[in-house]
Amino acid sequence: MGPRGLQPLVLLVCWALVSAQAGATPAVTTEGLNSTEAALATLGASPSSGPPATPKAPGPSSGPRPTPVTDVAALCVCDLSPTQCDVNCCCDPDCSSTDFSVFSACSVPVVTGDSQFCSQKAATYSMNFTADPPQRVFKLVDKINPSIFCIHITNYKPALSFINPEVPDENNFDKFMKTSGGFAPNADSDVSSTTRLDSPNTSAKYEYGVPLQTLDSFLRFPSPLTSSLCTDDNPAAFLVNQAVKCTRRINLEQCNETKALKMASYSRPEILKVPNSRTKVPIIVQSIVVQSLNQTLTRLEDTQVNLQPAFVSAGNLNVCTNVVLEVKYSLTYTDAGEISRAGLSLLLGTVSSGVVPIQQKFEIHFIQRNTKPVPLSGNPGYVVGLPLVAGFQPQKGIIQMTYRYGQFTILHSTTEQDCLAIEGIRTPVLFGYNMHSGCKLRLTRATPCRLAMQKVKSLLKGQGFPDYVAPFGNSRAQDVLDWVPVHFLTQSSNMKDSCQVPVALVIVVKWTKYGSLVNPQAKIVNVTANLVSSSFPETQEMKGRFLFPLQLLLWMCLHLQRRVSERGQPSTPGCPLISSSRLFDVPLK
Repeated sequence: MGPRGLQPLVLLVCWALVSAQAGATPAVTTEGLNSTEAALATLGASPSSGPPATPKAPGPSSGPRPTPVTDVAALCVCDLSPTQCDVNCCCDPDCSSTDFSVFSACSVPVVTGDSQFCSQKAATYSMNFTADPPQRVFKLVDKINPSIFCIHITNYKPALSFINPEVPDENNFDKFMKTSGGFAPNADSDVSSTTRLDSPNTSAKYEYGVPLQTLDSFLRFPSPLTSSLCTDDNPAAFLVNQAVKCTRRINLEQCNETKALKMASYSRPEILKVPNSRTKVPIIVQSIVVQSLNQTLTRLEDTQVNLQPAFVSAGNLNVCTNVVLEVKYSLTYTDAGEISRAGLSLLLGTVSSGVVPIQQKFEIHFIQRNTKPVPLSGNPGYVVGLPLVAGFQPQKGIIQMTYRYGQFTILHSTTEQDCLAIEGIRTPVLFGYNMHSGCKLRLTRATPCRLAMQKVKSLLKGQGFPDYVAPFGNSRAQDVLDWVPVHFLTQSSNMKDSCQVPVALVIVVKWTKYGSLVNPQAKIVNVTANLVSSSFPETQEMKGRFLFPLQLLLWMCLHLQRRVSERGQPSTPGCPLISSSRLFDVPLK
């Protein structure tokens, strides 16, 4: 049964190979013909010495091959100059046989159709330099796609090409206005199903940038679109904090009929906890502040009241009260992508005819539940006495320790000065403070050099030595390109054939005053960590043991970037140079 089952498959493959070879068209020299004429000549009947073969009907598994949408014989991608012959463009219909004779090559040798089809037409162009004069050679062949994933039959012709989009003009502009809902500020709040997502989101959580859904449509967040005018059909997106201002044209006498001026338009919608769910999260009004005509602010104690805009005319003064001027949303979400709470703060004001059109301000902020605010080391510049913000980068983003006083540390000095006793005890690097710490490590002659190097290096650097330092005290971890890399250098003595053990780690932090001269901000511009190595100090031998002093030095020096107006001022002294010979001159404290 096995061989008989495989026999039809082998015959089918052989037939495909024979038909592919028989379908190849012979070469046609088209010296004086253009591409279209060449295609017609190629598709004609070729002479044969034998009787014509009787065409066979296609098998049950075969069907009509799709008609090419593009005629590759008439397609020329190198024809850039109209009514002129382009150099080395062998498919240019404007070129004559005289032009072809001076060509050095064909810039586009092959032009194919849709590569997704199992069988496709291919137009090949080449030059025959053996002829006198040289001639262009054109071939139109059937190309077989070697991939097993190809289109053999198609019954939907528009799928083979891109549909030309309809461009708005003076004739169809009104139709586009009706389809998109228009740009009127008082657009109807009812949104059809086409305004929503074409394919409903079936996920059980909100993701970044997904519109916040309500029962009828989505949470509206007015914002300017093509101009400064407010557009009410803009959706609020998940985790996208926004703060915009826009202008709204109103009719003062009909202000009570404008929905965008009513506080109920912003407090009445109920947000779905997750997309396409039935659980609703109501919007709770947290504060209402009323602004009078003379800019006096009054906060209402009752937040449950629903104030409506009202037109008031007193003599020559026409005003509209309780108009929404500012809207602030505060949405709380969970780690699972759910909306747990929604708060709203409103500013209602009195508008006169002299301030029409009015300006409205809209804000929306997202706060994660059960999280504490992260303390900063400055906003934006560093504050003296606060720790440096640092982290390391294993792949793409910056990873920081939760304990910010442990992000960038040095050795902690004690009265005993025993390195093994203080291992793991570190002191944070504080901005604006120069630090000097160290300890003593006892090593024997039998201690392997590699083991001593690893032990001392781990004592100096500690665990999780940072790769990057934040330029400002409030720099965000996702802004990787703004962070300052820590340049790690190594320095050893000139003595050869000796065990070079690290004895000091010199960290230099350079910072500058950034921003306005009135209120400059401290910004870190460069961080260098220099690991200094030295040989065993044999002069301190005691009973076969070495008393090996181990120190870590740290300087923070001012590296001021001079502005044009400051060139006449005296320069700031630079950082001191550290050598291994001076490391043991500094007393340990």
